[in-house]
Amino acid sequence: MFPVILSIDLGTTGNRAIIFDRETNVVAASYREFKQIFPQPGWVEHDAAEIWASTRRVIAEAVQQVDPKRIVAIGLTNQRETVVAWNPKTGEPIHNAIVWQDRRTSARCAELKRAGIEKEIRDRTGLLADPYFSATKIEWLLQNVPGAKDAIFGTIDSWILWNLSGGKVHATDVSNASRTMLFNLETCDWDDRLLDLFGVSRSSLPEVHASSGEIAALDPELFGFSAPICGVVGDQQGSMFAQGCYEPGIVKNTYGTGLFMMMNTGAARPIEEGLLTTVAWKIGGAVEYAIEGSVFTGGAAIQWLRDQLGIVKSASETEALAASLASNEDVYFVPALTGLGAPHWDPEARGTIIGITRATRRAHLARAVLEAIAYQTRDLTDLMCRATGARLRKLQVDGGACANNFLMQFQSDVLDAPVERPKIIETTALGAAGLAGLAAGLWPNREEFMRHRRVERTFEPHMDSVERDRLFARWQNAVQRSRHWASDPAPGM
Repeated sequence: MFPVILSIDLGTTGNRAIIFDRETNVVAASYREFKQIFPQPGWVEHDAAEIWASTRRVIAEAVQQVDPKRIVAIGLTNQRETVVAWNPKTGEPIHNAIVWQDRRTSARCAELKRAGIEKEIRDRTGLLADPYFSATKIEWLLQNVPGAKDAIFGTIDSWILWNLSGGKVHATDVSNASRTMLFNLETCDWDDRLLDLFGVSRSSLPEVHASSGEIAALDPELFGFSAPICGVVGDQQGSMFAQGCYEPGIVKNTYGTGLFMMMNTGAARPIEEGLLTTVAWKIGGAVEYAIEGSVFTGGAAIQWLRDQLGIVKSASETEALAASLASNEDVYFVPALTGLGAPHWDPEARGTIIGITRATRRAHLARAVLEAIAYQTRDLTDLMCRATGARLRKLQVDGGACANNFLMQFQSDVLDAPVERPKIIETTALGAAGLAGLAAGLWPNREEFMRHRRVERTFEPHMDSVERDRLFARWQNAVQRSRHWASDPAPGM
C-alpha cells in the first residue's frame, strides 16, 4: 500500500485539501471558497466557524477518493496574520476572525510609531508596526469584545489544529508565530516585553513548535481515521519550502490574494528598510530565516474585478482581455484596496485608476490590474537586490494567478529576468506536505523531496529596456498619487 500525505491549505478566500504521493503527484483534491466579510471600509473579517466547516468538508471530500489507511501524515498551511479568538471551554469563536488585510488598527500603529516604539518592535520581531500583523488585532479584541479576556487566541493554523485535535491541542509553529509581532526572532519564543505592551497573556497564546515534527493527532471521531499532524507552516514559508529555497539568494514569489516574495537568508537575520525579517521554518533544532516583501493586493484585485465590479465572470477572462490590447494606453491601476504593503507600508493609501479616457473599456481595466501585479513584484525584487547585493537570476512563481500567461510574460518583461512556473502551482500545500513527509520519514531529506519538482514553463523577457523603464516610471508616478489618500484632508478643511 503506497503511503500518501494529506495537506490542508487554509487560504484567505478558500480552503483546499490535497493528497500527495511520494513522487508529489496529486492523488486527490477538494476546494471550497468561503465568505469575505467587510463590516466597514478597511475592515476585513472571516467567520471562523465557517472556516472550520469548510475545512471539514474539503478533508472529507479528498479522503473519500483514497483509502485513509494510506495517509501516514497530515500537513497544514495557512493564511498567516489572521487572528481567531475562541472560548476554550466551549470551543466557540467569540468574534469573527480579523483578517491579515484588516486595517482597523491603523491609528494604533501610527501611535506606536509616534511614540518611537517601532524600532524596538523591529529589532525584536523583524516586523513593522503595521495593522497587517496580529498583535494589534488581539489588542483590539481584548479592548472591544466581551469575553475576550477569558479567550485564547491563535492564527488560523491554531484554530484548525484545536478543532482537528478535538480541542486537545493549542499550538502553532515558529513561522506563524513570527508573524504576530509578539515573537522574538532571537529567542524563538513569545516576547514578554511585547506581550506586556499589547496586554496579551502568555497563557492565552498557543505553544510554539517546530515546523516539521508531530504537533497533534487527528481526532478519529471526525473522519473515522487518525494520523499525526506533523507539518505546520505559514503559507508563504510553505511555498518557499516547496520551491527549494534552501540556500541564501534563491527567490520565490507567490501570486495569491496578495503577493509574497521571500529570499532565504539561512542563519542570518538581516533588518532592511521596507522588507520584513521572518522565520522561514524550523526543522529539528535548526531555525532558518528569510527576508520578505508583502504586497496586500495581488490576485485579490482580479477577484475584485469579478465580484465587486462584474467586469469579468471568471478570473481566466482577464488573460484574453489584456492580450487584446497592443499596450496599456497609459491606463494604470494601483491596487491599494487595503492600503499599500512593501515597500511603501502606507495603510492610508487607496486604490487608484489613472489615465482613463473616453476610449477606455473593460480590457484596459483588466490589463491594468494584471500589469499592477507585475509592477508590484518588481518593486520587491528591486528592493531585495539592493538589500542583498544580489542580481535576480530568475523568479520562481506559484499561486493561482501565475496560471495567467499574459501576467507571467509581462512579469518576465518588466523584470528582465526568466520566470519559472512549476507544474504544481499550489506550492503552499506541497510545502506543508513536504514538511510533514520529512517528519513521517516519507522522504529522508529535503533534497530527496525536491528531486520530484517539475517545471511546467519558463517565460523569457522580450521587452526592450527603454520601454521597460518608461512603463515602470509611469507606474511609480501612479503609486505616488495613491499615497496617504485616506489621511489627506479635503481642500478647505
